Amino acid sequence: MALPPADPPVLTVLRPQGRSPIVLVCEHASNHIPAEYGDLGLPEAELQRHIAWDIGAEGLTRRLSELLDAPAFIAGWSRLLIDGNRPPGAPSSIPEISEATVVPGNAGLSAAEAAARAERFFRPFHDGLARHLDQRMAAGRETRVVGVHSFTPVFLGVPRRWHAGILFQHATEWGHRAVAALDRPGRPVVANEPYRIEEDTDYLVPIQAEKRGLQAILLEIRQDLLATPKHQDEWARELAPIL
Repeated sequence: MALPPADPPVLTVLRPQGRSPIVLVCEHASNHIPAEYGDLGLPEAELQRHIAWDIGAEGLTRRLSELLDAPAFIAGWSRLLIDGNRPPGAPSSIPEISEATVVPGNAGLSAAEAAARAERFFRPFHDGLARHLDQRMAAGRETRVVGVHSFTPVFLGVPRRWHAGILFQHATEWGHRAVAALDRPGRPVVANEPYRIEEDTDYLVPIQAEKRGLQAILLEIRQDLLATPKHQDEWARELAPIL
């Protein structure tokens, strides 16, 4: 009798000794849900949608890591279990409704169950990233943090016509410089879309990076423009020299 496939690691680290000052982070790389969670009561079609992961983000992260020789931290679970870029306890950390989809397996979750998910998924990922950042800082290495994400072309019926967004909180010079380098006629790139980073709803930039005094931005690329390895490679080649 064949054994069930093993769950992927919560954290995969690429090029931990990479020479780049950039540290890449992809918290929404995977739509994997371990069998004991029963797909959270959702059909497979829902688990293939953006509500479960950032489509194309892992491929872009891996290619950027290769081109930059940069460390990359890649998560191995679905954001529906617990979001890797939300503070545990925030309303959006374990969503009962994602976009317009009810998530039955997240309904009425007890505090103990929510804490268990944080301990299994969120904490090991962010503890590993925190150790890496602290080691770099202790060694006096220049360090900047880049989160890699994708977004939907339409959200709740509203089209999103820009191709990419660069999100930032305090790294304004870096963020605006990246927007200016990427924006062009026919390929709009904007600042702080599809949302704004806030300390009570985001984790990577305000908690992991800026509380350490590190500059950080998030990349948001429209998922239909990251649909294939070719698309991911094209974006990576354009982003690498800008980062």
